[in-house]
Order: sequence, then structure tokens, then C-alpha cells
Amino acid sequence: MKPSTFANHPPEIVLPEGNQPLVAPIYQSVKFDFPTVAETEASWERGLGFNYSRTSNPTVAALEATLAGLQGRQGCVAVASGMGAVSTALLAMLSAGDHVLSFAESYGPTRRMITKVLGRYGVRSTFVSIDDYAAIERVLAEEKTAMVWFESPTNPVLKIADVAKITDLTHRHGAIAVLDNTFAGLEAHGDLPVDLFVHSLTKYAGGHGDVMGGAIIGDEPHIRRVQFHANTLGPTLDPHAAYLIQRGLKTYHVRRRAACETAQRVAEFLAAHPKVAKVRYPGLPTDPGHARAKSQMKDYGTLLCIDLIGDAAGASRFAESLRLFSMAASLGSTESLIVPPSLQQVRDLTGDLRIACDIGQTTSRLSIGLEDPEDLIADLAQALES
Repeated sequence: MKPSTFANHPPEIVLPEGNQPLVAPIYQSVKFDFPTVAETEASWERGLGFNYSRTSNPTVAALEATLAGLQGRQGCVAVASGMGAVSTALLAMLSAGDHVLSFAESYGPTRRMITKVLGRYGVRSTFVSIDDYAAIERVLAEEKTAMVWFESPTNPVLKIADVAKITDLTHRHGAIAVLDNTFAGLEAHGDLPVDLFVHSLTKYAGGHGDVMGGAIIGDEPHIRRVQFHANTLGPTLDPHAAYLIQRGLKTYHVRRRAACETAQRVAEFLAAHPKVAKVRYPGLPTDPGHARAKSQMKDYGTLLCIDLIGDAAGASRFAESLRLFSMAASLGSTESLIVPPSLQQVRDLTGDLRIACDIGQTTSRLSIGLEDPEDLIADLAQALES
């Protein structure tokens, strides 16, 4: 065999029977083959084994099985980003002429996907406040609706939706309920009859700010429909990214538990500070969503929102004075982050819907990481004095 041929057909290393790696290998291969035509045809026609990594890959499949198990559902489709999961779920489950009900208190890019992108293809939408259950019932009664899309806690002011009530209303009117479950975590709300869960794996699952991914989790037949569309649309998760996310999941529970405990301490400190007008954190007994969060969530989360006494310029000085909080997007990383007011103002909504978002001129969102709580509190204290 000539060297150039040998280099492209290297020796295969086969592990002895029973000799398994403790950490699963990364299948960084686009293509997989079979020894016979019949087996190749079975793979392509009946989905047996693996043939092409846009369709399925062993490393990605292992991650999908882990995520489905954590959420308590039959299946999962992992894709390349959180918005990839949002877009794939919407495109898979909606058709031209369908109506989707969603909420002002939603992630901005999700609202834009529904209105600016799907709207161009004949998908109609209505937005109300997630606090207005009378409006939810009215819209569902008056408009044949295919999907209700919501978040809990909401981004960024952490309103807690009544997940059981919303899903019940949704199903009574023949629609499917899709919950962006990113903020609540990978196990939250699994005991409630949500049809599809969407997660940004970039956040808590990866956990280190160095990998992007998204997931749609659910049962048959919904998840099979999502799988078909993901294969056709091609928002493929790279195997190495899947490996990093799977590795992050090994410390997910420890990281989240520690960050939640610190978030509680930080929220209590800020709630008592004279320069803080309001703290939104469901772990505080004074928070409007505290009782509901206690009954339906696994924890109170690692995010909090604060309104400062003063003006927007003062809120900007506060953000710039922090030493341990990085001014950056995203959340769920090992380092603490802040999103200042100027970067989260609602520009695509008007009137009552903008008011419902409850984002003021001094509203900042904090994502708590794994630093020592005393250090974070000291940093916040010195920044507030600035």
C-alpha cells in the first residue's frame, strides 16, 4: 500500500471485549459506513445505526439521551444554539395560516422570530402579558390557536408563569404548549404536561461560556416531527460541541446548586440596600412569584433583576464600577455577569405590552456565578457606593 493510500486508511484500533473507555470518545466523523449494501440501505431508509452526522451522530445522540432523561421525556433533538432550538421548534410545529399565542415577557429574538420571520410566511401571532390570564383565555377562545409559546421564569425580570394553568388552557383549546425552560433548569417542570421544552445549552448545560448549543425535548409524535425538520434545515450540533456540553452536565447539579445559594444571599443583600429600589428574585418571600416558584420549580435560579434608585446614567456607572461582574450577554457561566439597562430595553413592543415587560431605565440583570458570595457582595457594595 502506497503511503498516500495508507495515510487515508489508517489502522483501526478495536478495544478488547469488555474494555471500555470511562469517558465516551468524540465521534468527529461526518460519515459512517456499513459492510453490506443491505445494511447501508437499512440505515438510510429505517434509521438503523449512523450514516451521516447531519442526521445523527453517536456523540450527539448520547447528549440527547442524557437531556431527555433529565427532563423526563422520550426524546431530544440537539442543535447548534439556543436560537437554533427556538427556530427549529417553531418551524417544525407551525404552518402557514397557523396562529401562535406568546407573551410580551419573552426573549427578544424569539419574539422577532415569531413576528418578523414566521410572519412573512403566513404565521399569525398575538402577544399578551403572561400575568393576564383573562387575556390568555380570551385569545384562545376567539382565535383557533396552534401553539402557545412561553417562558418561566421570564427574561429578564423573572416573572413566574403558572405553568399548569397555561398548559391546561392550551390543551383545552387544542393547541400545543412549548416552554422555553432555560432559566428554570434541565429538570424543572418535567412533571407538568408541557408538550415541548426548549433549552439553550449554551447556558447552564455547557456552563463555562465556551460552547454553544440548544435542545428541543419532548415525547412522540412531536419530537419525531422536530427530528425531521432539524435534519432538513441543518442546524447541526458539532460532535465536539456535544462532547463539551456532555462534560459540562457532569458538574451541572453541583454548579447550579452553588450558584443558587449565592444568588439567594446576593438577593437578600441587595433587597436591604438603601440604593436599590427593587429586587426581582423568586427566592425572596416578598417576590410576587415566590409561592408559585416554590411549588413548581426545583430551585429559585441564579438570576436576579434589580432597579436602582436614580437614573440611567447612575445605573451605567454602577455596571462599569463592578470588578467581578463581567458586562456580557448570556448567563449560567462560572463567572458572574451583568446586563446593564441600555442593553435590554424593549424596542419592538409598544403601549401596555411594553409596560408589562417591566424593564425600567435602571433595570439590570445579574447572573450569579461560582465566585465566593462574600466577594460578590463586597463588589456590589462598592459599586453601589459609586
